Amino acid sequence: MIIVVLAADNMWEALTANSADLEWVKASDDFSFKNYKEADAFFILTDSTDFNFIETAKPVFINSVTTTLKELNAADNILRINGWDNFIQRSVWEIAGKINDESKTIVEKINKKIFLVVDEPGFISAKIIAMIINEAYFALGDEVSSKNEIDTAMKLGTNYPYGPFEWAEKIGVKNVYGLLQKLSVTDKRYQPAPMLIAEAAKNN
Repeated sequence: MIIVVLAADNMWEALTANSADLEWVKASDDFSFKNYKEADAFFILTDSTDFNFIETAKPVFINSVTTTLKELNAADNILRINGWDNFIQRSVWEIAGKINDESKTIVEKINKKIFLVVDEPGFISAKIIAMIINEAYFALGDEVSSKNEIDTAMKLGTNYPYGPFEWAEKIGVKNVYGLLQKLSVTDKRYQPAPMLIAEAAKNN
């Protein structure tokens, strides 16, 4: 089974670890589906591909946390996953889209379990973690404590693997801000904290 991956090095390593009986192919930067006609599936974990021009009927798993399949006008063979750092490594994946036997087999082969979710921005876990990060930025803005102290308190108090600012750094503040901004259009609870907005602007 041949699986083609378009991803940064860290995402490539996270995805391809601990999966036997597969031939992994790291796609070149000038990626084209036409160059990989023998592939059984594709993982597009970058933001650089125009999903309106996917030229394959094989399963295509895309990193699209904020934008839905409906918004992309995606074909039935395209499935959304959370390709943020620290999510792709998890044993259970939230997936939006139409799972068939072919795509199910691919996921099983890479030792992942499927949790099918509604095609909405943020899935479930990304929404929750983005909110936690946002609240931490509100606390920072209110001078409750420092980033390090808030991270330490959250890890000790909740047994989280990372503090909210550590999570933000891994995921990317711009990614967190982008999701919150999208969600806040219909739900003001997701309004990004001023300090998060400022930090995301600095990273542009």
